[in-house]
Amino acid sequence: MNLYDFTVKNRDGSDKALSDFKGKVALVVNTATACGFTPQYKELQEIYTELHDKGLEILDFPCNQFANQAPESSEEIHTFCTGRFGITFPQFAKIDVNGENSIPLYKWIRENTKFAGFKGASGLMLSAVVKKTDKDYKNNGNIKWNFTKILFDKEGNIAGRFEPTDSMESLKEKILELL
Repeated sequence: MNLYDFTVKNRDGSDKALSDFKGKVALVVNTATACGFTPQYKELQEIYTELHDKGLEILDFPCNQFANQAPESSEEIHTFCTGRFGITFPQFAKIDVNGENSIPLYKWIRENTKFAGFKGASGLMLSAVVKKTDKDYKNNGNIKWNFTKILFDKEGNIAGRFEPTDSMESLKEKILELL
């Protein structure tokens, strides 16, 4: 299996085949509007603006599973993100990334990636929060928090997992390698 085997829901509830992105480097990211990492939208948009014409797609999946930080509807989230951060990359319907209600794409991602570890001072704080709900968090592929990024190569294969505390510079370097 790879990224192109999945279909997801657009904000309006219609189906979107991820095979539509064949031949592109794709970055799948679960997001939230009221998270300490929400300013990453600005950096993601900057990367998208610079690299979209070279073959990058960013696929945004809002999620409210972490501290109730995305309680709005999919449309309200989109209005916030376009108004505040000017995002132009595809933003899909709000989803669950973990648990029995997670979409098939994220079930597959969890089964095929490993937690990469949190970094820096914010990583120490985030580890303490995550450990309260997932004692074995270091040893499973569950998505730990908002703005976890999964990078796919042009063939739809997983090329890397970036936790929310990873630098955007390291992410961009890996994207450039794949382009």
